[in-house]
Amino acid sequence: MPGLLRGMARTAVVAGTATAVSNRVSRRQAGRWSRQAEQQYAEQQYYAGPEPGAPAPPAPDPTTAKLEQLKQLGELKAQGVLTAAEFEDQKARILAS
Repeated sequence: MPGLLRGMARTAVVAGTATAVSNRVSRRQAGRWSRQAEQQYAEQQYYAGPEPGAPAPPAPDPTTAKLEQLKQLGELKAQGVLTAAEFEDQKARILAS
């Protein structure tokens, strides 16, 4: 009986630690994305736009934008910010859009 309790206690500690680490990574990732979104929003607010009468800039190529997003995801995965499952989920979202 004491061995069973010790095993259950060990399992609880391991599960708790794994949950805490996973939550911490998720919070860090959400914080980074939030800061990036805020920065992009701030940059857009300061952009005055093209000169009147100037031709409109060409629309960005969607393929190039997707490739950039995939590169960023790959870098986050390489840095250990994203797990393989998170990487695959985000990659699927980018490719589906």
